[in-house]
Amino acid sequence: MVKLTVRNILQILFVEISLLLLILTAISAFSPNIVKSIPGYPGDLPFYLETGYVGVGKDEEVKLFYYFIKSERDPERDPLMLWLTGGPGCSAFSGLVIEIGPLIFNNSACDWHSKSPTFQLNPSSWTKVASIIFLDSPVGTGFSYATNPEGYYSDDITSSRHIYQFLTKWLADHAGFHNHPLYIAGDSYCGRIVPVVVQEIFQGNKVGFQPFMNLQGYILGNPLTWKEDEMKSHSQLNYAHRVSLLSDELYESTITSCNGAYQDVDMDNINCTLNLQAISYNLDPLFDAHVLKPKCISDKTWCQESIYGLLYNWANDIQVQAALHIQEVYEQQVGDFLSKILMGTKRYWIRCNKTLAYEYNVESTVGYHQNLTQEFIHVLIYRYTTRFANDRYNLTFATVKGAGHTAPEYKRAECFNMLMKWLESRPL
Repeated sequence: MVKLTVRNILQILFVEISLLLLILTAISAFSPNIVKSIPGYPGDLPFYLETGYVGVGKDEEVKLFYYFIKSERDPERDPLMLWLTGGPGCSAFSGLVIEIGPLIFNNSACDWHSKSPTFQLNPSSWTKVASIIFLDSPVGTGFSYATNPEGYYSDDITSSRHIYQFLTKWLADHAGFHNHPLYIAGDSYCGRIVPVVVQEIFQGNKVGFQPFMNLQGYILGNPLTWKEDEMKSHSQLNYAHRVSLLSDELYESTITSCNGAYQDVDMDNINCTLNLQAISYNLDPLFDAHVLKPKCISDKTWCQESIYGLLYNWANDIQVQAALHIQEVYEQQVGDFLSKILMGTKRYWIRCNKTLAYEYNVESTVGYHQNLTQEFIHVLIYRYTTRFANDRYNLTFATVKGAGHTAPEYKRAECFNMLMKWLESRPL
């Protein structure tokens, strides 16, 4: 007879409980959760909110977290949209609450220092006319995570393929949305991701991958199109001059003296160096995302970034994470297995994770856009106004005047009206 010691018993318990936790994690990773109420909003939510994880990548080691909100108008017929927030590494929850989702912070009821922010309904939510999946992508963004350290390494191509895999699995679990018109949308850095995802979808459809996706178009807001380089500096210089932030004299002198080179300037080029210093003196005090908004200089005065603090306070509340069914982080040390059995620790939510193990390997999406002109597809890019179309392809550029980066954060009503007209093929 084998004599069981206390240590043997504890080791057996540890193994069995570890297996149970792995099974429960696997089940929850594929099980959507309906969220009927959340901290900060009184009573039940007046819209359908679902959260969950979908495993993608090698051995499904990457768990992408999503928020899904059904259309408030006609969820049986309205389009389905996938929303990606830029960065890379910025959480989709930021896009949900600050830009296009059905909830916004109730600033009249709380200041920007509040530890328990409250919500009100957004009358200009895009969920008034579409069902929207808000996805935390790439891995390491928001509440998305990997089950091993290697899984956290990603890049533009890999994250785009993960998004396509996510959609494939999500639609397989939500058969009622197979035939809905599908739109892929995103802003900022996702200007380099969305066209790649769209091409992945078209290629998958052509070779017969299931489920077939009824892709109708894609939407880009304030998109990054190619690798940041000298062209960005030149564009910023032109913009600052155009909106009268730089004088004609300083602008023309800089153009002449720097000869198109605004980074790593030769220190012997005294005129260019002095001009760039003068430009910094004029522009550094401005809020980069919107030149008409105040820049944060202390925590005692309001600025646009003050709202971001409310995101942190809300998303990192343990009751909020419980309501959203966020996967807990469990200790891996054998010596701490009792704490692993009894409790987990919450995940620390970051609005924009700047520590991603990420490679920028799509230098330009111009080629992707050009390839997509051969497809039956509608495209909306909002930042300026013009229109191009052929027998298949319809591209609309639009300006949201008075907005910053990103546009719906500052002009919700205008962006909602733009979306409505575009979906209905009406002139903007």
